[in-house]
Amino acid sequence: MKPFLDDSFLLQSKTAETLYYDYAVNMPIIDYHSHLIPQQIADNKKFDNIAQPWLYGDHYKWRAMRSNGVDEKFCTGDASDLDKFKKWAETVPHTLRNPLFHWTHLELKRYFGVDHLLNKESAELIYKRTSFMLQSDEYRVQGLMRKMNVELVCTTDDPVDSLEYHIKIANSDCGTKVLPTWRPDKAMAVEDASLFNIYVDKLAGVTNIDISRFTLLLKALQSRHDFFASVGCKLSDHGIEDFYAAEYTDHEISKIFDKIRSGKELNADEISKFKSAMLYEFAVMDHAKGWTQQFHFGAMRNNNTRMYNKLGADIGCDSIGDYKVAVNMSKFLDKLDKTDQLTKTILYNLNPSDNEMVATMIGNFQDGKIPGKIQYGSGWWFLDQKDGMERQMNALSSLGLLSRFVGMLTDSRSFLSFPRHEYFRRILCNLLGNDIENGLIPNDVEMVGKMVEDISYNNAKEYFNF
Repeated sequence: MKPFLDDSFLLQSKTAETLYYDYAVNMPIIDYHSHLIPQQIADNKKFDNIAQPWLYGDHYKWRAMRSNGVDEKFCTGDASDLDKFKKWAETVPHTLRNPLFHWTHLELKRYFGVDHLLNKESAELIYKRTSFMLQSDEYRVQGLMRKMNVELVCTTDDPVDSLEYHIKIANSDCGTKVLPTWRPDKAMAVEDASLFNIYVDKLAGVTNIDISRFTLLLKALQSRHDFFASVGCKLSDHGIEDFYAAEYTDHEISKIFDKIRSGKELNADEISKFKSAMLYEFAVMDHAKGWTQQFHFGAMRNNNTRMYNKLGADIGCDSIGDYKVAVNMSKFLDKLDKTDQLTKTILYNLNPSDNEMVATMIGNFQDGKIPGKIQYGSGWWFLDQKDGMERQMNALSSLGLLSRFVGMLTDSRSFLSFPRHEYFRRILCNLLGNDIENGLIPNDVEMVGKMVEDISYNNAKEYFNF
């Protein structure tokens, strides 16, 4: 019987262990998609206790706690940090076979050297020990990243953001490079005329452009796109339910923009056309600069109206959607490819039933010039766990080139989440190690080890031009 979380954790063969310890373990981390707060990095924030970096904003944990019958005041409410941590500790034993159980104990072990299981009995001792350690300078935010060998992170930023903290970090001695990512979702969120107009007015203020026409909206966004590039941005990101690829004319889009700027709500057809136009224009901007565009699609968000009205978005009431995305995805990519304006692209599906569709779709638009130009992104959100990662890599292996995969990202709001890269690398090494052990691929550890290094680090470094 193997002990839990020992050196061979997730590694089911000696070959898998060799691949991990000889090739994966020492590779630096490039976390090219996260939701970390740049100000906390710039200020080298010190957390008062473990609840702050661990439980604040973590909707994964909130969902589990609610499912365990924990009152909302211990999730997003006004309970003390210690009481919130205790309620999380009471929940942890009930997360067996959920990735939260693995992540929780991996993070405690890697950052704080805690080997004990977190539960009701151990909660206060672990809280005191970890919170004490967090008071030292090496456990400030920048130290936490150095501890995990994090070379570079990309944050997620709105076009109106000043990027002042990215600039501050770039001019500091922070050991980790921090770059912005262009996330213009609000610039195409026309379902609510009032909220959209508030955003456009804010964009107008930032750019000093009177956005009275659609062409001026594009001009304002282009100016911000240029500014992001000047601060080192190399990626965009879009959170969408479905791909938007409706037919439209420039005249129609101008009329639709005039209508919404007058405060009138759009109908479903107008919304679809406007989103289609914006998604295309953003893609053209990205291509002109050689950026990589990312699409996270398939989430069904804000399902619980009561909780949304009380707490807002991103509080753990989202789920996997079952949208039919293949046709529109193909139309969108093909429209860009027709004029040779399809930039490097990463597609992240949330519904595992789309795995093989995405794995085959990316092969339609490879250009023979950039290795892995169109990428099948790593398991995302509900799929960034052992089974989800294995299924994603198996689909990519069977239908594409796993060797060109740009690997893992945290997609996290927590500075304690970087061991997810270790989690991914162990799963990758186990997958390949088992194949060697079973005679499915050659017993050439050096060749396969190079593949492990590439997926862990080298591919991303080259693909994003970091």
